[in-house]
Amino acid sequence: MVADSSELGLASARPDGESGPRRRPKNRKAQIVRVAARAFAERGYHPVGVDEIAAEVGISGPALYRHFTNKYALLVAAAEMGAQHLLDAARAADDPALEPEPRLTALIRGIAEYTIDVRREGGLYRWERRYLEREDRARIRVVYTALHETVEEPIAALYPDADPADIQLRAAAVLSVIGSITAHRTALSTTRLVNLINDICWDILRVELPPAPPAVTGDPILRGLPVISKREQLLTEAIRIFGRQGYHEASIEEIGAAAGINASSVYRYFSSKADLLAAAFHRTGERVAIANTEALSEATSRADAAVRIADRFARMTFAMPEILPVYFSEFSNIPASEQHRLRSIQRQNVLEWANLLDGDQVEARFRVHAAIGQVIDVGRRIRFDGRPQNLARVSALMRAVLLGANATAE
Repeated sequence: MVADSSELGLASARPDGESGPRRRPKNRKAQIVRVAARAFAERGYHPVGVDEIAAEVGISGPALYRHFTNKYALLVAAAEMGAQHLLDAARAADDPALEPEPRLTALIRGIAEYTIDVRREGGLYRWERRYLEREDRARIRVVYTALHETVEEPIAALYPDADPADIQLRAAAVLSVIGSITAHRTALSTTRLVNLINDICWDILRVELPPAPPAVTGDPILRGLPVISKREQLLTEAIRIFGRQGYHEASIEEIGAAAGINASSVYRYFSSKADLLAAAFHRTGERVAIANTEALSEATSRADAAVRIADRFARMTFAMPEILPVYFSEFSNIPASEQHRLRSIQRQNVLEWANLLDGDQVEARFRVHAAIGQVIDVGRRIRFDGRPQNLARVSALMRAVLLGANATAE
């Protein structure tokens, strides 16, 4: 069970007003983990200091170390707690005695309500898991597998003749919609947000999916030719390395070696690693803006433009899967002088996409973020296998998220 908000809050004065030694809260360890999870999720693992976490909890650094030996132990505890509490919330909401439709609705709403409660720290594992060691990541993945299976079971009951791959894909898509609210701070009342999440999830459950491609045998087909420009090679390799292992774990030497040059030569093109990261953000923002512009110029309707943007976004991401982890999780590592301008570009790209959707514009922004989540989370589920059949399946999910299960782009 998750501790209630009074247990997780900062220590307060004794209600009886009596003097005397202050007792250590019984839930101190859980309190520390919750604060750490929020800090890591909002700012990233590396920029957060242990002393900052201790100060927010209201204790000293040495006092925190009585509970956790180092910051990495805190990361593991936060990731484990988040996974287990999410699974607990799903199981508490699940009622196998119900028919598939009400059972799924109860499950979706239960997971959504819990995720709203922990929205600020709920995205921790999504982005920061790359900093976990292999054994820890494997152990936590078991919990998430159980979560997926909890959602898959009633979907399989709803569609008893469906391909298991479709069941797994729909479950991943449903969980992605719920998890997408942790990636932004757009505000809606809890009631409206739970209802919206439920509606979007049911659009995903009802949309017709194109057939899955056959299983891959042998080596994957490599497409595309390498760029010649050394600056472009450095930028491409930097995005890949930042995305795989994180900004702080990457080195100029490693990036240079991937592009075929030594570290000193990298500085002919970029003044620092931070400059490379800022360039990666600019490049990604430019690509999204170009996709928006091209979609608008080719579209026959606003809905058609929204779908065309979705298709381009999916293709761009599948061509370089590391690009979105960099774009969404490394923001705190950009030079402060660049942050405001780049954040404005991010917001403008989302708003331009959302403005193409009918209905309430706040809800439209949630739909756009949920569509982006399909590319990230479903893409990971299918290992960003960019064959046309897979892209068609992701595009069908994105269309359902943006427009509804039965809507057309005409």
